[in-house]
Parts: sequence; structure tokens; C-alpha cells
Amino acid sequence: MFENIDFSLVNWSRGQFALTAMYHWIFVPLTLGLSFIIAIMESIYVRTGNEEWKRITKFWMTLFGINFAIGVATGIILEFEFGTNWSNYSWFVGDIFGAPLAIEGIMAFFLESTFIAVMFFGWNKVSKKSHLISTWLVAFGSNLSALWILVANAWMQKPVGMHFNPDTARNEMLNFWEVFLSPVAVNKFLHTITSGYVLAALFVVGVSAWYLLKNREQSLAKRSMLVAGVFGLISSLMLIYTGDGSAKQVAEVQPMKLSAMEGLYNGKEGAGLMVIGLLSDDPADTSTRNTKELAFKIEIPKFLSLLAFGNFDAFVPGINDLVDGNPEQGILSVAEKIDRGKIARESLAQLKTARDNGDVTAYEQLKARFTSEEFKNDFFRYFGYGFMDDPNSVIPNVPVAFYSFHIMVALGFFFLLLLFLVLLSLFRNKIESNRLLLWLSVFTIPLAYLASQAGWVLAEMGRQPWVIQDLLPTMAAVSHINTTSVQITFFLFAILFTALLIAELKIMFRQIKNGPK
Repeated sequence: MFENIDFSLVNWSRGQFALTAMYHWIFVPLTLGLSFIIAIMESIYVRTGNEEWKRITKFWMTLFGINFAIGVATGIILEFEFGTNWSNYSWFVGDIFGAPLAIEGIMAFFLESTFIAVMFFGWNKVSKKSHLISTWLVAFGSNLSALWILVANAWMQKPVGMHFNPDTARNEMLNFWEVFLSPVAVNKFLHTITSGYVLAALFVVGVSAWYLLKNREQSLAKRSMLVAGVFGLISSLMLIYTGDGSAKQVAEVQPMKLSAMEGLYNGKEGAGLMVIGLLSDDPADTSTRNTKELAFKIEIPKFLSLLAFGNFDAFVPGINDLVDGNPEQGILSVAEKIDRGKIARESLAQLKTARDNGDVTAYEQLKARFTSEEFKNDFFRYFGYGFMDDPNSVIPNVPVAFYSFHIMVALGFFFLLLLFLVLLSLFRNKIESNRLLLWLSVFTIPLAYLASQAGWVLAEMGRQPWVIQDLLPTMAAVSHINTTSVQITFFLFAILFTALLIAELKIMFRQIKNGPK
């Protein structure tokens, strides 16, 4: 099933999926956060009866609708690609991965679809409270949709709640709640949605700042900034808290990603946390990785050990420790994992041969091997390594992981400071005169998107070469299709998604320029 790997096909399939996912993620975070901001604004309108709040709500609702429609279009294509480009992956874990995607479609998508019509077209047709309930249900529905997608993604980062069926060569779900309530899934969901909340808050603040700079819609701008500022400030604090949780989980389940994030080649006790750093020339060159050091760095002493393991003196493994092994720290070398993974793969091949030849005795012995805890812990857990030959292939793209992580973190703290200053200026009634802060708010909108994209680039490229951590590498997950067809669809999607993005930006800019009715 996984032989004769075409690496050109693998790379083009990765590129196509990355293209679709990154375009889709342009639209999703604004939907997640803006839906709740709108619901809060409408709640104020229903409570106060002030028609100005209704006018404000309808304005931001229009921008939400534009973004929502295009986000749905890109998301549908993304899910189809699991079947067209990644059928080996779908076969290997479809019983598990498919469950949250199916729930997302049944529960969340239909919830959004049902009540979004009432939200947009139900003004003056249903009661105020019924309309408000619909708006809140759309907000919860959009976030429920994200929940199930992120549960599926978290399972890929740390597979739990399943067992391997050697007869079908597939992984099957044993415990749905273990998959759903996995600590990685819970933290990934909270961290991702709060990043969307911060982006949406910065979007509302930035657009409102533009109105103040143009001396237009001052009532709308100030009220919108107040709601978005408070919402965004609280979300920023939650984002930092869940980010800390993510770092601890990465240290536990994906130590190679953590080492790449910090450019840490040689492990150490009391490792420092990089604040600012510059990688040495060509750090992705694995031939000289044993001598790699950062060309420049400013770090907080011992803080990485504390962040990762809650102990200032804890040992944080580096890339060299994880590849070459470190017996003193109980770390197996990748070469040893490859040998164990090959034994697991060979056992599976022998079982299939015995079954096909009708050798019942050998078949039962081999099947019993797959059910034993000793074999699972010592061999099958390294199943994915059996596809590899070069130990260095487990090293992700270090520059991408390193710079994505530090850009995301730096911008996250900047957003917190900006939102605090905006609220401070509002409360002091000096926001209109602080033109520097207003312009900074406007230009922070694209920075919010940059930080959001950087987070997902880190999450996915930092996990490479794995589609499912330790169980299935990317090169073994692709469909056996013609590379040319993937290339053609890559460029078709690139043109289509770019056209959709340009169309959305034009409509958004026109709507913002025209202002509320």
C-alpha cells in the first residue's frame, strides 16, 4: 500500500493542501471572533433599546457575512482533498479522523446554516429576543465547527483512544471521549479560538480607528472599539495562558518541534528561552547539525526548562539528542526507532502473507503479537519510523519553525499592549487625538493575520515529517495519483482562491468605505 513513493507527488500534494489550508484560515478566525462580538453588540441593543446599537450590529454583521460565505467555499475543498490527495491517510485512520468531521457537518454546520438566515433576514420579522438567540447560536455554531476540526487535528498531533487492527491495516476508535477530551485537543481548541477572537477584535478596532482618522461615524467607532477592546484584551490574556499550555504539551508529545522552535541543537539542563535570535547560515543543512549554534541570541536563562517542564533545572533535549539518542536521559536514537518500526511493518507483512496462504498457526501467532502490550510499546508505537531510512529525515524545517514561533509570540504580546492602550485612551476620552495609536491600530490588522498564519505554519510544518505523530509519515499518506494532475489543480486553486480573496477585499473595502446605513 505504501511502496514506491514518488517524492515529487508528495511535495506537490503538500503544497496544494498548504495552499488550501492557508487561504481557508484567512477567513476562519475573523468568523470565530466577529460572531461573538456581534452577539455582544446585539445583546446591548436588546437590553438598552438604543437603535444606534442595532445600526452598529447590522454594520459588523454585513462584514461577517461577506467573510463567512467565502470561508465556507474554501473549507469544503479542503475536506475533499483528504479523499483525493491523501487516500492512504484516510484509509489508515479514517475510522477515527472521519468521526469528528462527520459530527462537524451534522451538528455545527447545520446549526450555523439554520440560524444564519434568521440572523441576516429576520430583522423585524421575529421578536428581538428570538433574533438575538439566533445570533448567539450562529456564534456558538461557528465555534462548534472549529471544535470538531481541531479535535481531529489534535489527534494527529497525539493519537489516543484507538487500536490498530492488523487484519485491515487500519486504526480503529476505541474511546471517543478519550479522543474528544484529549488534553492536546482541549488546549488546541482554546488556543486556536482565542487567537481568532484577538484577530477579530483587532479587525474591529482597526476599522473603527480608520473612521476616527477620517472623522466619520464617531459614535459607531468608539462603541465598537470599546466592545472589541474589552473582548480582545480578555482573549489576549487567555491566548497567552493557552500558549503556555501548548508549549508544555509540545515538550511532552513533540519534543522535536520544541527543539526546532527554539533552534536548540544540543540539549541542556536549565535551558534558556529565546527572546530574540538569528539562526546561523543554512541551519536546515543536516550534514553539519552537530556544530550548529545560533549566530545571535538574547535569552531568558532557564526559562525554557520552566516553560516546558515546570522546573528551572529540567533537561530539554535538543535536535542532536533526539536524532542520535541520549541514553542518560532515556532517549532512543532515531536509528533504533527505525529498526523497531521496520520490525512492526515486517510483522504486518508476514501476517498478511500467512492469512493469504491459509497458514492459521502463523497467522494466530502474529495477530497475538499485535495485541500484546509489549509489542505495542516497544515496536508498534514506532510504526511510522519503519518507512524511513535516514535518521535526519525526522528534523523539520528549523528556520520555518523557529521564525514562525518567534513572530507569533512577539506579535501576541504586542497585540495585548495595543488593546490595553486603546482602552486606556478610550476611558481617558483621548482616543481621537491619539492619531499615532489610531494609525497603529489600522496597520495592526494585517499583522494579526500574519500572527494567525504563523501559528498554523508552526503547528503543521513543525510536526513534519509526520501526518500522524510517529505512526504515519507524510510520504506514506498520499494517494497514488498522477503528479501532473496535482500540479494542475494546485495552480487552478491558487488562481481561484486569489480571485476570491481579491473579491472579498474589494467588497469589504467598499462596505467599510460606504459605512453603515
